[in-house]
Amino acid sequence: MSDRHIRRGGGDYTDAFLSMLPQGQAWPKHAPDSVLVRGISGLCDYWGFVDGRAADLLERESDPRQTVELLPDWERNWGLPDPCYEEPQTIGERQLALVMRMTMQGAQSREFFISVAAMIGYSITITEYRTFVVGIDRCGDNRAIGDGTSPIYNEWGQPILNNDGRPVEDGELSEWPYYGLGPPENRFYWTVHVHVASLTWFRVTKGQTGIDPHLRIGLADDLECLLDRWKPAHTEIIFDYSGLDNPGDPMAGTP
Repeated sequence: MSDRHIRRGGGDYTDAFLSMLPQGQAWPKHAPDSVLVRGISGLCDYWGFVDGRAADLLERESDPRQTVELLPDWERNWGLPDPCYEEPQTIGERQLALVMRMTMQGAQSREFFISVAAMIGYSITITEYRTFVVGIDRCGDNRAIGDGTSPIYNEWGQPILNNDGRPVEDGELSEWPYYGLGPPENRFYWTVHVHVASLTWFRVTKGQTGIDPHLRIGLADDLECLLDRWKPAHTEIIFDYSGLDNPGDPMAGTP
């Protein structure tokens, strides 16, 4: 539950101030139209405004998820904006980046990198590779077939995934459990499958015929920059955009 500041308006300060004045005809504090009451009311309205601004700072600006006025101060103290974000960010995106910077503890697991991507608005899966190992692997097609259970697991308790890094569906072939008979360096590569990216469709009023393509797929530059910075130093990432989940051009078929 968020902290709440007891807000007092100008009327509250006026009543408190008038109650402390002396009694008598020289102090017409019960006459709303008197110069005394009107002067005190005007002064206390300002105090009520200051009280409200203090409440805003205590309730909203002290929360990095909601801060607006003090957002630049929060960012300066946490080393933001991050150089990975080349494009101007909205207030909401800046708040999200701030919360991520404050709460991220760091790790080297799939779950960590997937959660980092989710925090900045991307849905990804990850495929890892290894070399052929005698005694574990076998020759021929040793892929698994989905049996309707999601996910299904191998003998080591690891989920069996498809080529897109997702659990295999019923009747679907899994990915190859190794990266073929390649060099041992294969184990130092992993693929990030990006399932959401920005799509810019050609528009007659916004594009140039013969210059702009029908569709421009925006690469997840911020995601690539962050993961390249936080990945294990001895590894290399391959970013895959072939499995983007998008319904297509929302204007297709529109007269």
